[in-house]
Amino acid sequence: MDCETFDLLKTTVTRFVEERLIPNEDRVEAEDAVPAEIIQEMRDLGLFGLSIPEAHGGLSLTMAEEAEIVFELGRTAFAFRSVIGTTVGIGSQGIVIDGTDAQKNEWLPKLAAGEAIASFALTEPGAGSDAAAVQTSAVRDGDVYRINGTKRFITNAPRASMLTVMARSEPGVAGAAGISAFIVPADTPGISFGKPDKKMGQRGTITCDVIFDDAVVPAANIIGGVPGRGFKTAMKVLDRGRIHMSALAAGMAQRLVEESVRYAAEREQFGQAIGAFQLVQGMLADSRVDAFASKVMVADVARRFDAGEKLSADVAAAKYFTTEAVGRVADRAVQIHGGAGYMADYKVERFYRDVRLLRIYEGTSQIQQVIIARSLLREAGLKV
Repeated sequence: MDCETFDLLKTTVTRFVEERLIPNEDRVEAEDAVPAEIIQEMRDLGLFGLSIPEAHGGLSLTMAEEAEIVFELGRTAFAFRSVIGTTVGIGSQGIVIDGTDAQKNEWLPKLAAGEAIASFALTEPGAGSDAAAVQTSAVRDGDVYRINGTKRFITNAPRASMLTVMARSEPGVAGAAGISAFIVPADTPGISFGKPDKKMGQRGTITCDVIFDDAVVPAANIIGGVPGRGFKTAMKVLDRGRIHMSALAAGMAQRLVEESVRYAAEREQFGQAIGAFQLVQGMLADSRVDAFASKVMVADVARRFDAGEKLSADVAAAKYFTTEAVGRVADRAVQIHGGAGYMADYKVERFYRDVRLLRIYEGTSQIQQVIIARSLLREAGLKV
């Protein structure tokens, strides 16, 4: 995208966040849902197609461009970004990277337009960080597979038109090599959905269990048409997803800094604004440093990702730092607000709850630490 067009898009998204999304944050919190008219406006802006090639109706943004847009969306309630998140990420990117022409032509235009919403079904009751432990089965029966199993904490499942389902399809093949990625229409007989999860935060986002009871899927629905490559497909898009999440954390940190500064400048104690006290200034400064470092780190890894560098360890470092940093910023924001920060009337309370999940999904902080450390040790010649 040329610079002028991208600047126009970014300006439009910034205005959308400030004029439409932020004013509706309280409504989302109260109703535990994103208003339908706002989802339609997101379709009209092309937000569902950020990462989908222009040839299939998307905006075809680079990773650096996507990160800038996600940073803006991070400055408001997470529920808004969550509406498009699974479609922009693995829901479309697995098909973009490894899908057959038929799969791309069928699904990408609908996903880009927001006519279809994608969901990614990997996590199970016994498989989370250890993704290779997937037990959901896909048994070949002629030209179809019969899928059985339960997926857990699946984002956007009840509103999805299609799910990318990771299932064990290769008998006798242990670990990741036995897993295939299936495109499964959400209305396939044999699929049912559990009750929406009641979460600590992130009201307006939707997660639930997805149960497969002999759900029949054509063999042609394996992404790329080759069984046993599902885990590799997921790994190919993982860096992009983690950069996306890092940009979201950086945007949220910036919003929390803004809320903290505003309150510190307005709230008075002992006859003056609390921002005049050096201990409050110290917290503001630390939060600004965390937010600034997060944004710079995201910009760096996104640029290098676009240049084709192999940088999984640095992506892990960015995801680790930014998501831990926004947790610190949120904690300070509550502290700066004092008793008010613990009250639901002030937004820092809900953001404090919301950001906690960032350190868990797209790979926990501990998984990121392992990736970083093993990369360093391999460079030193140690087999790990």
